[in-house]
Amino acid sequence: MFNYFLKRLLSIIPLAFGIVTLSFFIIHLTPGKPVTLEQSLNPRVSPEIRQRLEKLYGLDKPLHAQYLQWLFKVARFDFGYSFTDERPVIKKILERLPVTLTINFASLLIVLFLAIPIGVRCAVKEGMFLDKFMAIYAFLGFALPTFWIALLCIDFFCIRLGWLPVSGIKSLDFAYYSFFGKAIDLAKHLALPILVSTISGFAALSRYMRSSMSEILTQPYIRAARARGLPDNAIFYRHALKNALLPIVTIIGLSIPGLIGGSVIFESIFAIPGAGRLFFEAVMMRDYPLIMAEIVITAMLTLAGNLMADISYAFIDPRIRYQKS
Repeated sequence: MFNYFLKRLLSIIPLAFGIVTLSFFIIHLTPGKPVTLEQSLNPRVSPEIRQRLEKLYGLDKPLHAQYLQWLFKVARFDFGYSFTDERPVIKKILERLPVTLTINFASLLIVLFLAIPIGVRCAVKEGMFLDKFMAIYAFLGFALPTFWIALLCIDFFCIRLGWLPVSGIKSLDFAYYSFFGKAIDLAKHLALPILVSTISGFAALSRYMRSSMSEILTQPYIRAARARGLPDNAIFYRHALKNALLPIVTIIGLSIPGLIGGSVIFESIFAIPGAGRLFFEAVMMRDYPLIMAEIVITAMLTLAGNLMADISYAFIDPRIRYQKS
């Protein structure tokens, strides 16, 4: 088991190197440069000032020299300084990260709390009303785009009913509230983004859980357990559920990078100062260090999620643990 873990950990190194390399060259080969954008925003910028800006940003060097410099910085977890305000990139990301993680972790916990038992129930009661209703909901959840759901929620809950604020994470007079007043104000501002983030995730995970559980219930050992007279709850939740969770573990592992990169749309719609909106602003301003930093961090989270999923398999399914050992 330890050898398997070490092998998987070492395999991340070449993957990480490839991700860093591809992200650098793809960003630098895209049309438009930061100095070109600044010149278009200010027609009074002369070619001499543009050359000075290129030298200041290090864009006057050959591409391979910029790549080597970037590679050495990433090896020290130094992503450089932002082109827009000359602040350290990692500091800007860490300032925005708590809001994004709060929204996505809350939505992920809600999805897991609801999707797993409902998916199991739909598999057990296949063809019943709940199963048909969840099938329709999953179809709509997959088909409807997130931004459209967000706009509908804003129109209904904020404009028509007036229950929730439209945007931001706190009110203008937030500093004058009491402790409980601040907590309620934050909850009101975060309720709608969490709801929008939960809708599509719940639709996907519940159907995956239902499909996996339905497949497990047709296995011979489940029929053998029923033939021995075991209660249904013991069959469903002690024997079938563990094996049915294996695909869900994979999905959860792949959801980890979405904690940062998956919130670009609803953070932009709700004007939430999170890491997703920061990435959108960096793309619009051609802020190369900030763009590449978020791409690399998201990719590393993807690799970490895959590694955590592989390790979790061994704890959920003993057969995997015995094969690896």
